[in-house]
Amino acid sequence: MSRLFGLIGFPLTHSFSKKYFTRKFLEEGINDTSYELFEMEAAAGFPSLFKENADLVGINVTIPHKKAVIPLLTRLDQSASRVGAVNVIRKEPDGSLTGFNSDYIGFLRSLQNWAGDEIVGAKALVLGTGGAASAVKVALEDLKIEFLQVSRSAGNGVITYEGLKKEPGIIEQRRLIINTTPLGTYPDIGKCPDIGFDQIGAGHLLYDLVYNPAETLFMKKGLQNGAKVKNGYDMLVLQAERAWEIWNQK
Repeated sequence: MSRLFGLIGFPLTHSFSKKYFTRKFLEEGINDTSYELFEMEAAAGFPSLFKENADLVGINVTIPHKKAVIPLLTRLDQSASRVGAVNVIRKEPDGSLTGFNSDYIGFLRSLQNWAGDEIVGAKALVLGTGGAASAVKVALEDLKIEFLQVSRSAGNGVITYEGLKKEPGIIEQRRLIINTTPLGTYPDIGKCPDIGFDQIGAGHLLYDLVYNPAETLFMKKGLQNGAKVKNGYDMLVLQAERAWEIWNQK
């Protein structure tokens, strides 16, 4: 019996997932298995995919649907409940749909692999408030890393970019800075979060969840000030492998 997997989101002009899984199936000799893109503007249309494609057993979810799909699912795994966002959906043998979050473990493992002991005792800034930011926050909580969120609008535990630049000491005290926004993603490579890079120094760790281009403007500005930088490619690989584990769990 053939098995179909796929990705929903909008737009899907540059998909990591399709390339990654297609290559994985080929290199590992995984037969009768394919991965397709299902571009849709509204998440409400996704349940019909399973009715129209009997061999569809699992999908990934990307921007802007990671939170919008939640009410359409039968249940949430603890990973998705904690994060409050879904990026992996598994069709169960009875036809019900379970939502998971593999972004969380992908980020946590990639951060540990990259920074190691450098993050022990560190404080962090999380740029953005979307679904990816939610996964990052849960990972930081598990790593006992205190964090402050930054967004265009202030709120509970969230400061604005203007407030960040005006308040002395915030950036100096928080060595780990994580960009969870899509700013700087190809083709808009001339953009990045406006954090005031003059306050960045050699002790900072700048992690950009964007992976295309491999070196974003956010990373370049960090490097110019002596910071250690990383893009989101490893996180993508780790979350994809976690998704594969989820889809194949008995």
